[in-house]
Amino acid sequence: MSLINTKVKPFKNTAFKNNKFIEVTEKDLEGKWNIFIFYPADFTFVCPTELNDIAQQYIELQRLGVEVYSVSTDTHFSHKAWHDLSDTITNIKYAMIGDPTGRLTRNFDMMQENKGLANRGTFIIDPESIIQSIEINSDGIGRNSYELLRKIQAAQYIYNNPGKVCPARWQSGDAALTLSINLVGKI
Repeated sequence: MSLINTKVKPFKNTAFKNNKFIEVTEKDLEGKWNIFIFYPADFTFVCPTELNDIAQQYIELQRLGVEVYSVSTDTHFSHKAWHDLSDTITNIKYAMIGDPTGRLTRNFDMMQENKGLANRGTFIIDPESIIQSIEINSDGIGRNSYELLRKIQAAQYIYNNPGKVCPARWQSGDAALTLSINLVGKI
């Protein structure tokens, strides 16, 4: 069953952010756009490249009213150690959620049960805590923050413009389509 258009399930986890440990719950998602970035593990290979790529878009995402949370089955202590030791991870300003029990990872159906690690998945969540977009890649395929930025802009556009849809390769500022029976068979 797909998680698209479902509400985020309740959770309570500890995260590392801005050199502090903080508690994050589903209530923190309410009233704003959110991105959850699940990744397999700290101190790995593809993961730091992705997390740094997102970190480079973080200011723009915040300008769009979006909060970012990365999640792995590591602890928040491991996130802090990685942040302190890695020049790449030091750039991260968003919350790095620890999920050692795997409950949050399972809530998003991202657990690789045979490994105890999260899949490489991205979720865009609207201000009502409804999942609007999901991207899942195998462990060896990294994500692209520019495509994520485009997807969040499209999700925000259709959220704010009922009856409109964004076609393939839509970019912010492009014309959208208006849902109409008159379009059937004409595109």
